[in-house]
Amino acid sequence: MHVIQLDSQEEAVKLLGRNGELRKRIQAETQVRIVDRGAEIVVIGEQVPAAMIGGRPAAEIVGGLLEEMLVAVRRGHTPTMADLTYALGEARNHGAAPAQTQASGGEAAEGLAGLGAVFAEESPVLRRDMHIKPRTRGQKRYLDAMKSSELTLVIGPAGTGKTYLAMAAAVSGLLNKEVARLILTRPAVEAGESLGFLPGDLEQKVKPYLRPLHDALYSMVDLDRARRLIEREKIEVAPLAFMRGRTLAHAFVILDEAQNTTTEQMMMFLTRLGEGSRAVVTGDITQIDLPRGARSGLVEAQRVLRNIKGIAIINLTKQDVVRHPLVQSIVDAYEEDVRSQGARNAAPATGGGSAAGGESEHGAADGLGSMQT
Repeated sequence: MHVIQLDSQEEAVKLLGRNGELRKRIQAETQVRIVDRGAEIVVIGEQVPAAMIGGRPAAEIVGGLLEEMLVAVRRGHTPTMADLTYALGEARNHGAAPAQTQASGGEAAEGLAGLGAVFAEESPVLRRDMHIKPRTRGQKRYLDAMKSSELTLVIGPAGTGKTYLAMAAAVSGLLNKEVARLILTRPAVEAGESLGFLPGDLEQKVKPYLRPLHDALYSMVDLDRARRLIEREKIEVAPLAFMRGRTLAHAFVILDEAQNTTTEQMMMFLTRLGEGSRAVVTGDITQIDLPRGARSGLVEAQRVLRNIKGIAIINLTKQDVVRHPLVQSIVDAYEEDVRSQGARNAAPATGGGSAAGGESEHGAADGLGSMQT
């Protein structure tokens, strides 16, 4: 049993969710009972062998999780279902640590310790009126890196907020007049297609490749203001090829989908940076669409630049993916189906069945990996 003392009933409402939605999710996934007694919350573990998380009693782990979420509540943050999904994942992967052992700085402590501070933190690199906060430890490291480094390389799967957080930092810098321009670019390479074979003039050819950058921009700046900034050339969205020969001074520059740059293109981009500029390079090295045999400029840059002062390299992982809970459930269901098929295919068979089954399993796993990212 784990008892959490509260200062008010309002804390209980925020901690357990409106209509108890967060409590219901925790109970469904961890085999504990959570009792709201007004002045305190009591977590009671079921007396069954399965009521364990990471080899420790579920009540102890869930109690630590709620203690951390209470830290966030007392700092003005209302926990969301996405916060809970991430916290449960952290608990399963690393176990919990008492709230009293929170890390005061540097690398995050193991387990759940310090997680409440992550959820509640207002990043100095973002404007408060954007209401954007880090949702994971990896995202916090990413935001800290953009604040302290002139060049940040961030590598990770889709859904980790690579482009979105870079755009938020860039828009914040522009609106705060820390930079004079915002430049968004990406290579026009997608699954082996060539611009020359697309219909329309040059602008129409490149527009589909730049659409994700426009979408992220319009989610942070209203449409009319964004258009005015683009017309005044305060914001520029252009293919990477248009950067050649330029010097980008006093600008915040984002290179998106950088896994699809060649080594030469990456070097060209990095040498465009001028006085007072900051740059963020984002990409997912598991989704490279370059022709067979071509080296990814992002992979090379990660290796070559890793020891240079002023350059931060951040690696985000599957644990930093922020998904709608239903999407997570769908992914989990497909993963379980793949595991079940693999177990069936691994069973003894005649006529080479095992080898064929192994090939089928590999293909299914590859397909699922692509879906997740």
